[in-house]
Amino acid sequence: MLQLRSEHPGLNVLTFVALAGTMAMMAFVAVIGPVVRLLGLAEWHAGLSMTAAGVLWMLAARYWGGLSDRIGRKRVLVIALAAYTVIYTVLALFVDVALQHPPAVIVSVAMLVGARALVGLFYAAVPPAAAAHVADHALPGKRVGAMARLGAANAVGMVVGPMAAGWIALYDLALALYVATLLPLLSLILIGWRLPDSARVSSRHGETPQVGWRDARLRLPIYAAFVAMISVMVTQVTVGFFAIDRLQLSPEEGARVAGMALTAVGIGLIVSQGVMTRIEWLPARWLLLGAGLASVGFGGVAFVQAQWQLLAVYGLAGVGMGLVRPSLQALTADSVEAHEQGAAAGLVASIQGLGMVVAPLTGTLLYRWWPSAPYLLVGGLLLILAFAVVRHRPNRIGGIQ
Repeated sequence: MLQLRSEHPGLNVLTFVALAGTMAMMAFVAVIGPVVRLLGLAEWHAGLSMTAAGVLWMLAARYWGGLSDRIGRKRVLVIALAAYTVIYTVLALFVDVALQHPPAVIVSVAMLVGARALVGLFYAAVPPAAAAHVADHALPGKRVGAMARLGAANAVGMVVGPMAAGWIALYDLALALYVATLLPLLSLILIGWRLPDSARVSSRHGETPQVGWRDARLRLPIYAAFVAMISVMVTQVTVGFFAIDRLQLSPEEGARVAGMALTAVGIGLIVSQGVMTRIEWLPARWLLLGAGLASVGFGGVAFVQAQWQLLAVYGLAGVGMGLVRPSLQALTADSVEAHEQGAAAGLVASIQGLGMVVAPLTGTLLYRWWPSAPYLLVGGLLLILAFAVVRHRPNRIGGIQ
């Protein structure tokens, strides 16, 4: 059996991979709008590329996590990041050529949607393999701080990625993608050079992991992962419309305020996850606090009447969401056996992919019916999550202590 240790070998490498991978993903988000317009495509083509990525992420994450249990975390990360680098390089080359000599619309759509979908397929391996690596090298109940470091790196990437890509895109759209291509390449080099592989772990009787959707041990982490992704995606896709309609702003001003609100979320994520790396609480306690704060923050958007109020409640929600993701990842790891870590992390990641698929359409349809409805829905789901945490009876570790 693998001997769990309190230190986290390779955590610095995984932190960089989380930062670089998120920056590269968000760079695509930052430039897809201008690229779509310049190639004469429709806005829904950009949405289709995001949905395709979410579908493949949902379908692949569980497989990647289970594969990392069988062949090791490092090998899975190398495979995924190598493919990610190749796909991003092809995408950057296509955009560079297409902007100079626009191809047929069907060709552009196929390339953009296909490339983004393949990115979702392969990058889906990174979060579960990284989380399983942390679980391999940390004691149960002591994993939140390490998970929070990965979460903080993701949050920084979400803020810095679009800013950096947007600045470079002012000079050259294709160059922004070329620069983004270097990020997974650097991650691949670091993984191969500096990350120690986790020993493959077998159960006492040699059985393969039987982690599934209906696994009673993972009911709370599964619900928490789904609610977290729904909350983030719904409030991201509607905030621009909300700023224009509720605050009576022009489209340009609405976009600016929406960007400020999302930046407030990013800052909240970074701050709260920084705190988590310094305070040792059990995952359930962090999850309860995070769900409560995020419920008040996102639910409070329904009552906003001024710009400063929108920024304040989004910032509060960001603090809460920053506590939710690392705690649900740690709770997942604490709920299963050593030989099931990758499968469990992959299952939870696939639930997040499901949220990526259903949330944008749900959020926009609810907004069209009543602008406050998406935020009240998210606030209610997070409140239910908080109650579920209170009622949770963990299998391996005490709950709220």
